[in-house]
Amino acid sequence: MRLFDLHSHWGTERGYVLRSADALAQQKKTWNSTPRYDTEDEMATYLRANEVRTILDFGFTKSLPLEEVVPLHDYAIETQSRYSDCIFGSWLQIDPRLGEAGAAELERCIRASDGFVSLCVSASGTGYAASDPIYHRFYEVAQAHGRPVLVLVGHTGAGAGLPGGGGIKLDLCHPRYVDELAIAFPDLQIVTGRPAWPWQDEMISIMIHKPNVWSELHGWSPKYLTDPFKKEIRSRLKDRVMFGADYPLFRYERLVADWKELGYSDAILEKVFHANAERLFGLDPPAR
Repeated sequence: MRLFDLHSHWGTERGYVLRSADALAQQKKTWNSTPRYDTEDEMATYLRANEVRTILDFGFTKSLPLEEVVPLHDYAIETQSRYSDCIFGSWLQIDPRLGEAGAAELERCIRASDGFVSLCVSASGTGYAASDPIYHRFYEVAQAHGRPVLVLVGHTGAGAGLPGGGGIKLDLCHPRYVDELAIAFPDLQIVTGRPAWPWQDEMISIMIHKPNVWSELHGWSPKYLTDPFKKEIRSRLKDRVMFGADYPLFRYERLVADWKELGYSDAILEKVFHANAERLFGLDPPAR
């Protein structure tokens, strides 16, 4: 069964999400995987072997100055163009304090790329909740181009185990801020990234109440989802829950096996693995 992966990272050395020696040392403990770098060709070959189309996120650019971010964005656009069959596009994390200049960079990338480009908000990394007006110009750009945005929610592996959690404030990823954002931008499609643990019941409520809120579940094995959330995947939320991986921190073989072990029907797995995402992005299913 093919996969549409709503969120993974770059497996290449230039784009690898973990940047410091301390963070790399935590990969085994947090994600039970070992750091390794793939070339662009190796990354594409691995994605194709697993029938994956993915949207990639650098993850570390949210505090970089514009002059350092632009070359990385250009790298992402050029690489996506070369491997467009398996790299659908890019989530961009831009320092919201850049204001209009940051929003203009998002717009430049959307216009420059033949693939998908939109904004990813990591509130625990920037220090500003997703509903903070500091992001409004970015949301306006995404909405003007008909692009959904990704808002990271719940517990993050970033900083886990480091002194003071690496300075990351988990509460900034509470789904209450998604609820506020969905009210402020009712026509914007909002994808929440990661399971919202330990606030998964709150996430269920918000998704039932706000039809412009979706969920993708990268960064976790699905076996650790709460029982109420697992139940909703086959009932009220079956059309708005989507697969996310977090490659290269997780590998597809493990995640697909874990999903299949949960006992969902093939019809539900098709929705989670690719059909819901294809509907969100207005894609026709590939010809067989």
